[in-house]
Formats: sequence, C-alpha cells, structure tokens
Amino acid sequence: MLDLLYSCKLCPRNCNVNRLEGKLGFCKSGAGVKVARVSLHHWEEPCLSGEAGSGTVFFSECNLKCVFCQNHCISHEGVGKEITIERLAEIFLEQQKRGANNINLVTPTHFVPQIIEAIKIAKNNRLTLPIVYNSNGYENIETIKALKGFIDIYLPDLKYYDDKYAVKYSHAPNYFNIVSKAIEEMYSQVGMPEFDDSGMMKKGVIIRHLMLPGLLFDSKKIMDYIHNTFDNNVYISIMNQYTPVNNLSNYPEINKPLNQKHYESLIDYCLSLGIKNAFIQEEGTVSESFIPDFDLRGV
Repeated sequence: MLDLLYSCKLCPRNCNVNRLEGKLGFCKSGAGVKVARVSLHHWEEPCLSGEAGSGTVFFSECNLKCVFCQNHCISHEGVGKEITIERLAEIFLEQQKRGANNINLVTPTHFVPQIIEAIKIAKNNRLTLPIVYNSNGYENIETIKALKGFIDIYLPDLKYYDDKYAVKYSHAPNYFNIVSKAIEEMYSQVGMPEFDDSGMMKKGVIIRHLMLPGLLFDSKKIMDYIHNTFDNNVYISIMNQYTPVNNLSNYPEINKPLNQKHYESLIDYCLSLGIKNAFIQEEGTVSESFIPDFDLRGV
C-alpha cells in the first residue's frame, strides 16, 4: 500500500508527487503520519459517542482547505506530530483499552496507505472495535475501494450541491459529482446500518451535512439526492453548528452564524420527503467551545 505514495493520487487533487522522497502536494503531507490529538470524543453522533465516547484520532493537514474550517490550525497550519505506523497501531489499541466505542479516523484521506497498515498491525494484536472513516468526502474511488474490509462505518461530509460554492469555499472543482460517487462506493461496501444492543453503530453510513448561511436551496438539493439514492438505508446528520472562527472578511455572506429558521425549514423539508433516519441539533451549538484543543494529547 505504501507504494501509492511514490506518485500520490490518493485524492481528487491527483498531485502525482513522490511523498516518499519528501515531495509535498496540495495536502502538504509527506511519507509520515501526522496526528494532532487522540481522545474520547463525546460530541459525535449519539450512535458513535454513546457514554464512553468515540475514539477519535485527528490527523493533521487536509485535501480541501475550506475557508471556514473550524479545525483550521491542523487542516491549514499543520499543527501535529509525525509518528510511525507502529505508533498509530498502538494508539488504536490504547483507545480500545480506554473503553472507546470505536476507532474514529478524522480527516484520514491523505494517510490511507499508512492507516491500512496500522489497522492490520492492530487487528493482529486483538483490535476488535469498529473502524470509522470520518472524511470530508472529497475522495478518489480507487482509494475508497482500497479500504474495503478495513472500514465498518463511513462518516463522509456532503457539503455542497452547486459546484460554484465548492470552488469558492473549498477550492474543490467537480465536488458533488466526486463526493456522490465516493459515498455510493462506501454504501456498496458496508450496506445498511447495524447496531449493537446498546444502540452503538457497528456498520453503516452516516452522511454529514453542515448547513452554511444562505445556502438553504443548496441544502435541499443535497437532501433530495440522499433520499432519492439511498431512501432510508443511510443516516443523515444535519448540522447547524457552523461557527465563523477564521478571517472571513472576503466572504461576508458566510461571516455570520446560520439562521436558525433556515435550519428548521430544512428539517421540515426532510420530513416532507419522508426522511426518517436523521440526527438533528438543537440551538446553542454555535460556539468555539465545541472545537477540540489540538494539544497533541494522546499522540
């Protein structure tokens, strides 16, 4: 798997750089794995966090660079520590010992070959937890296919329907076409959701949509796609927690919190479509206090 780093095409950027020789592409990642935080996270979807927490591993850097990213210090600035594949496997096992409900790989796309090798090592050392692939969704199909058998739960974002927003805010051309195909491949691998007796998800797909200010129509188009494609065989996490934390002076239209009435309108629209399996958020989620402190703990 590490051979894929010789000419990196892990994501749709297709940078074709030799990361094993220290060449850096769009994500600015080399041959090593870079991690910013390891923790038990209690603010994921209820079927992932439960009471014990989701065993999050936050990877540094990103292949999107959204202008509004709440994890800006790791996605744009690269805060984190480089570790070995063997250490990553140890982290997975440590999360299991802490009682985590799952291993939650946060922004993992650009480290897929290393992650697969770490999962193999950890499973050989009795890792039994479900593996969650918590992704921005901007994925190459071949990379997702390589994950077959290693991932139990896919947790992709689906941010935009109209390409003009994807280009403007995430520098990601052809976003919806790419992400929708990736999600369909994810679903083909893991199928319908399965839960254990305590309500924790063991297998399935949860599609996250962070609603942005002023994009109600775009959000409705995304809900149309999800329902028409998957019916109620996936879960949708409809998020109202958008928080303008960075310098967004060049984007005044999103330099403000989400209008709660627009969010409620989207929920009503989902109900009218017949969407049943969805997580929604209450008011009061617009706060920087929900953003983790990337202090290298657990790394």
